Amino acid sequence: MTAGVAPSKTYLDRLARLRKAMKSNGLDALILPSADPHQSEYVADRWASRTFFSGFSGSAGTAIVTLDGGGLWTDSRYYVQAPRELARTSGLQMMRASQGGVEYMTWLTENLPSDATVGIDGDLFTVRDVKRLEQAFAKTALTLRTDADILGEVWPDRPELPSSTLFSHDVKFAGRSAEDKVSDLREQLREAGLSHTLLTALDEIAWLLNIRASDIHCNPLAIAYALVGLKNVQLFTDPTRIDESTQAKFNGDGGQVFVKVRPYAEHREALAELDSSAMVGIDEAQVSHSLASALSPSQYQAFPSPLRRAKAIKNATEIEHIQHAHEKDGVALVRAFRWLERTLRERPVKECEFVDVLGRERAKGEHYYGPSFDAIVGYGANGALPHYRSIPGEDTEIEVKGVLLVDSGGQYHDGTTDITRTFGLGKVSDEQRTRYTLVLKGLIALSQAVFPVGTLGVQLDTFARQHLWQQGLNFGHGTGHGVGFFLNVHEPPQGMAPNLSERGKTGFEAGMFTSNEPGYYEEGEYGIRIENLVLAVPAFPEDTEEPSDADFLRFETITYYPIDYVLLEPDLLTDGERDWLNAYHDEVYRRLSPKLNAEEQAWLKERCTSL
Repeated sequence: MTAGVAPSKTYLDRLARLRKAMKSNGLDALILPSADPHQSEYVADRWASRTFFSGFSGSAGTAIVTLDGGGLWTDSRYYVQAPRELARTSGLQMMRASQGGVEYMTWLTENLPSDATVGIDGDLFTVRDVKRLEQAFAKTALTLRTDADILGEVWPDRPELPSSTLFSHDVKFAGRSAEDKVSDLREQLREAGLSHTLLTALDEIAWLLNIRASDIHCNPLAIAYALVGLKNVQLFTDPTRIDESTQAKFNGDGGQVFVKVRPYAEHREALAELDSSAMVGIDEAQVSHSLASALSPSQYQAFPSPLRRAKAIKNATEIEHIQHAHEKDGVALVRAFRWLERTLRERPVKECEFVDVLGRERAKGEHYYGPSFDAIVGYGANGALPHYRSIPGEDTEIEVKGVLLVDSGGQYHDGTTDITRTFGLGKVSDEQRTRYTLVLKGLIALSQAVFPVGTLGVQLDTFARQHLWQQGLNFGHGTGHGVGFFLNVHEPPQGMAPNLSERGKTGFEAGMFTSNEPGYYEEGEYGIRIENLVLAVPAFPEDTEEPSDADFLRFETITYYPIDYVLLEPDLLTDGERDWLNAYHDEVYRRLSPKLNAEEQAWLKERCTSL
């Protein structure tokens, strides 16, 4: 607990009510994950129980509440943020969930009485999750209960299900119709000997049916389930929120129903209605334990969702739109950072004020929908928190000195953006310049990499770290994550990570769209991160007729905004790195300048000057 900080009475009262309900329900421990029934990374308020009871606001973490204690397990992105938040809210202890920390399942077996009962809400844990818990408890006398949905007893004002307008994502952006995508999925069902598959991942449902909504903050998704059969598709969501044009598309040609819409809560009923001969494909890493339990073991088989890969490989139409979206985004950033530069000459700027400016400039772009995540504007020590979020009234004033890190992005109907730049404002130290340049060298190394198709993310991750490692330095997060197309800004399975997580063990294919974002963080002082989005393309296109024929890949950079020179130590760059940086800035100016006025062009030209 942080010295001199007392937990909040509000959170202590919440935990007291929860522990009382646990005791009356015969539970010695309750696990509160960062999850909803769809295993979303970011959840609607209704399922934000971990935040509600623990006070930790990060996107990843698991809270365990026992009758007399508990803890919060999270990863290295939040090792600084989590203790601060917990100290002033629930007082729960932060536990490290990676880099050698004690995992929560092991902690339970070592810290609970041998006859204790551990409860979970089976809607929030996948089939695979429950198997892992059962395996962890197998050598103990601990009992696992999967029906421990007791939050309704202690969360009096629990938010209702969101129900924003559900609309179609135009095929002119998506590149493929929902009918074509469903046809492909059905062919895969036939090959696997299945009659149906149950889809619970919100981004997969959105991608497959070309639908979007705004049920989750910054994620254009609809809370829904889908049951896809060889002859029909059922979508389970609030039918009243579907706009007329989308419903017309669902109805198909000649009134033949292509997608039958049923209320959200009827998904279990639909499973019960299936013929006894039905065989349903279940992705055990995605579908909840309680939902899979609604089927008899003879009615389903493991079926890793083929939509994850299909969604990850962008088609030609999506790629063309992604480039246009990033050009719009680059224009917005030119105007936003130009505003910041001019304003700082006159007065300090609050972090939250600049967050608003970023949103305002992006909103001027055609087909803009909203931010792709809450912008990170971290000045000074705040930049050392990889997922820092400024709060009005508590944010820092940006001044003309030190280091500023800005990580932001937009959701457009024609693409999703995510970019990070770090700026030197006034005088900076030699240490900051050196470390910034090492980070940039890592970004360039990955940008220049040529690698065989199927190379794993854990292999590519080392390109971005090599120069930091040579100086005994490192960063705690992965180097890259997949990016959706007007979908989640974090899109599995591909990416770059220093371990055999899903991102680390996924092989790259042409068309995969990923971030390249090495960094360095000096706790309490400053943070450095440089991020571009990159597309995997054939390295030797003259040898291939189609991208999928390629044997070797490289990354094409899709983000268009200059990289700051104030923090750069040019003498640390090789000739090849200088050439890459100069060529990148030439491309940035070529793409953005026609969309700017004369003053903006001059400003951009100065920042794209060749080294």
